[in-house]
Amino acid sequence: MVKKFKKILLGNSRDISDKQLFHKLSLIAFFAWVGLGADGLSSSCYGPEEAFRALGTHTNLGILIAIASAITVIIIGMSYSQIIELFPSGGGGYLVASRLLSPAAGMVSGCALLIDYVLTIAVSVSSGASALFSFFPPGWYPFRVYFAALMILFLIILNLRGVKESVLFLTPIFVVFIATHLFVIIYAIMMHSFDIGTTVSTTVVDFKSTTASIGYLGVFFLLIRAYSMGAGTYTGIEAVSNGMSVLREPKVKTAKRTMNYMMISLSLTVMGLMTAYVLYKVVHVPGKTLNAVLFENIIAGWNVNVGKTFLLTIIVSETALLFVAAQTGFLGGPRVLANMALDRWFPTRFSMLSDRFVTQNGILLMGGAALLMLIVSRGSIAFLIILYSINVFITFFLSQLGMVRHWWQVRAEYDKWKKKLLINGIGLLLTSFILVSMIIIKFGEGGWITLFITLALVLLAIAIRRHYINTLKLLKRLNDLVQVASISPSEKSSEPKKTIEFNPKEKTAVLFVNGFNGLGLHTLFNVFRLFGAIYKNYVFVYVGTIDAGNFNSREQIDKFKENIKEEIDKYVQFVKKNGYYSEAVTVIGTDVVNESDGIASQVLERFPNSVFFGGQLVFPKETFFSKLLHNYTVFAIQRILYSKGIPFIILPIRVY
Repeated sequence: MVKKFKKILLGNSRDISDKQLFHKLSLIAFFAWVGLGADGLSSSCYGPEEAFRALGTHTNLGILIAIASAITVIIIGMSYSQIIELFPSGGGGYLVASRLLSPAAGMVSGCALLIDYVLTIAVSVSSGASALFSFFPPGWYPFRVYFAALMILFLIILNLRGVKESVLFLTPIFVVFIATHLFVIIYAIMMHSFDIGTTVSTTVVDFKSTTASIGYLGVFFLLIRAYSMGAGTYTGIEAVSNGMSVLREPKVKTAKRTMNYMMISLSLTVMGLMTAYVLYKVVHVPGKTLNAVLFENIIAGWNVNVGKTFLLTIIVSETALLFVAAQTGFLGGPRVLANMALDRWFPTRFSMLSDRFVTQNGILLMGGAALLMLIVSRGSIAFLIILYSINVFITFFLSQLGMVRHWWQVRAEYDKWKKKLLINGIGLLLTSFILVSMIIIKFGEGGWITLFITLALVLLAIAIRRHYINTLKLLKRLNDLVQVASISPSEKSSEPKKTIEFNPKEKTAVLFVNGFNGLGLHTLFNVFRLFGAIYKNYVFVYVGTIDAGNFNSREQIDKFKENIKEEIDKYVQFVKKNGYYSEAVTVIGTDVVNESDGIASQVLERFPNSVFFGGQLVFPKETFFSKLLHNYTVFAIQRILYSKGIPFIILPIRVY
């Protein structure tokens, strides 16, 4: 029943042998723009407003902020296009900082980005719920938190089904938002086309009068504060470089096209809306967003029914897009987490894929953390916005710093290094300036909470990495067995042992291994030591696990299969040289236990007198980390085989 329910909820398992699998899972540039660009576009619902309101009564200066914001979007976008070219396999800010600065810098960048993606989900869903419930009777408003929680659960399920399914479902909402907001911007400019000259003149007069009253330095700080307060506008730009794995081949071309869509749409939307604020002389109305006030001003004088229909359509599209924006957190966050898990900063289970080929554990963690943040904050957008947008600039800063360092180091080898350095250099100046400004402005208001949580996550990552490093040191002695096994019997004695004639009815030892390493060899030698020559046949089983590290292309999967076969063939050759019959069974999949169960049945048909063996590490002391960071898969395999009456012996491997 559980399997049937899972099948209905998440869909059928995907077949790794399907030649069209990657084509079916990947996104063309347009759909990538929907899935990865919604976060940036949704920020136009609050980013420009924050900047515009920070100007106070000097609203005409909003034109300057609009131009500066659009230029910033383009510069950051161009900078990340260069990152895409340099890192075609993806990885975004985490990989850039790790490779071009240091692994520690990459870890800090990754942790900052993970917190940012969690907040992206929480802020987007909470904002969408608040906007939706503002249309309902006031007594319903407290229930918005429950609705937001249900939306997060819905998005979790949608993403567990697969990236493409989730994006296709949300595309109509995205298209309506683009169409309605493009109409508003064009309409606002056309209706005031004769007033643009007057608006420019008024802006100049406002600038001069403001400098006369508070001085050039005062105007500078006023503009800088407004510019910094609108920094939420730039979140989401890095999502394309983080989500390269979900893009259609050729990935770099698709990614750069997606980035262009994102840059153009976001810069035009931000600049267009802020210009419309100025043209319509929009002022803050309690209980309404500036966008809502702008839309009401635009439809004034329209046919009542047409105006109401348009207003409802555009506000609903904004509300819905905020829910879609959470998709960026579900696409980017699990991928960053998977990359960090592959480098052992977090438990390796976060790099594992489900049978739908999504990072299931990462999706559950990001959704669960966002749900917790929503409950703790009680859906308070004001509180969540304070926590938001600081961390993404930590990643921006480290990424740009790494790229600047890279272009300087390769200046003798690359002709166009000056142009590349200029783009990333300007990006570095802008992002570092905004980062410092955001920390100063938001620290006392609650921004310190974000930095504290990020620091806690950094310390946790360091502790996890240290445990893995210590475990590798303990396993180093076991890996010396590889050198021993590489010496054939013929090299140690003048007469090699004669291979026993194959008889499938003889007693057979079936060993589960995960590579030609000390763990597998220790298990094999223990079988020799404990059972002597009882077993005449040896079968080695290697279940290759598909994870985020090797699930990037059909070519990479095929290479993975070849590597598995090469590794396990070493066991076969070693056992044959010692006078026993041996063969190997290999398979790749996402669930080691299920694959092992299927293989066991096949082996028993061929070798009816089989006993299965697996090795398990025994640490000097059981700790929280040893239980959390090691999967103990062998016990799960033993349980499922025991239930079928199949003998399975676990041999302890002490790493004292």
